[in-house]
Amino acid sequence: MEEINLQEIAEIELFILKRMKEFTLGDHASVFKGSGFNFVGIRDWQPGDRMSNIDWAQSSLNNFSPLITREFEQDSNAAIVAVADASLSTRCGIEGDLIATAIARAVAAAGLSATFFQDRFGVVIFNDHFEQVAAARPRIGRSHLLYCIDLYRQSVLGKDDATERDVIMGIESQVRKSSLIPVISDFLFPDAEHILGELSKLNAVHDVFLLMADARFAYDVPRVSDGWIDVFDIESGRTRVLSRREVGRLADRANTWQDEVARMAKDVDLDVVRVGLDRWEMETALVEFAAERRLRKM
Repeated sequence: MEEINLQEIAEIELFILKRMKEFTLGDHASVFKGSGFNFVGIRDWQPGDRMSNIDWAQSSLNNFSPLITREFEQDSNAAIVAVADASLSTRCGIEGDLIATAIARAVAAAGLSATFFQDRFGVVIFNDHFEQVAAARPRIGRSHLLYCIDLYRQSVLGKDDATERDVIMGIESQVRKSSLIPVISDFLFPDAEHILGELSKLNAVHDVFLLMADARFAYDVPRVSDGWIDVFDIESGRTRVLSRREVGRLADRANTWQDEVARMAKDVDLDVVRVGLDRWEMETALVEFAAERRLRKM
């Protein structure tokens, strides 16, 4: 997939700072709340952890393999846990632009907005069967966000250490109190109605909303001269022979399906934001939406 490099992260970060500044100046209540950092325990060191949090005395007891880090938690407005789709369909695209790229950028934008408000940010990554394949517990800091983005990239490339479990259980294990849960996906799975029902139940406790990665571009294939084309379904592994006319309608069919998923989401009281590959359009919609929800809950 196309890399989300440090320069692009810096550009998104500047954009987030500019868009969010109005919510922390003037007559608005301060968004920086909490009594400080509370010690909650120790655990094995993970990439993204601060070196200053390493418990060297404990680490020496096992010859520094692994390192042991002290875990702290800050009382803040909320945690944000991005639920990101790494199923095989996200690897589809045109000329190097993949659906996964739009999802990774949405994860970055959500994480940077959390960093700006000093909120904890985590990620749960799922596969074709809506099972968790990787996760990072919510923590504060830009380095942790970069770790979350790289974890998503590794999952899309199939390099994660899969620990498949139900996604809803995975989310609930990451947060202890009501949190903001953006579910970022193309929603191109057949049991969408069942999954939306499960997310609707989760919405009774947390603030769940859907970020739908617009998949139309990935199926808008160039016109071909052949009358019949072999088409391979990356998720089912099956091959079908389609007419040239049917291939030309794939983009419209993907768009129609996503419209139907958006309708079903509205029916179960889940808000939907469509995001595409246009970075600034996507980030504007995401930041304004997240800020509006934050102000509504303050």
